[in-house]
Amino acid sequence: MAKFGKKSNTTQDIPTAALPDIIFMLLFFFMVTTVLRETDILVKQKLPKAAQLSKLERKSLVSYIYIGEPKQSSLFGKEPKIQVNDVFVEVDEIIQFVNQEKDKLNEAERDQITMSLKVDVEAKMGIVSDVQQELREANARKILYSSVQSVDI
Repeated sequence: MAKFGKKSNTTQDIPTAALPDIIFMLLFFFMVTTVLRETDILVKQKLPKAAQLSKLERKSLVSYIYIGEPKQSSLFGKEPKIQVNDVFVEVDEIIQFVNQEKDKLNEAERDQITMSLKVDVEAKMGIVSDVQQELREANARKILYSSVQSVDI
């Protein structure tokens, strides 16, 4: 039989002197490139509870419409208001909003836009149905109703 030679145990250490620099560079890169979408919600938002929820696939195709009583009711009154992009709008301005949101997307994604309605649980159905009608006229067929998970004990 042939004799096999023993391999010597050589270990090569990975240089870790530059590791903190690399980590800080990555951290700085992600801090610079991350875009946080932030909207000041001007209406009261107590979302209704739902028994079954589903997650969104692409949040970049979602535009939000908030409906509810204004937080500053002394300034804006007690009637439910419609908020889009940090401003209050009237029902007849919804079509213009949808068209502006579609213009932000490329041509292939315009038909995939989803309008998310975040409606306060205390809001009247009349204003919601008016918004739905305007969304139909604007050819925004995908409507999402935001809610929170109901907790069953």
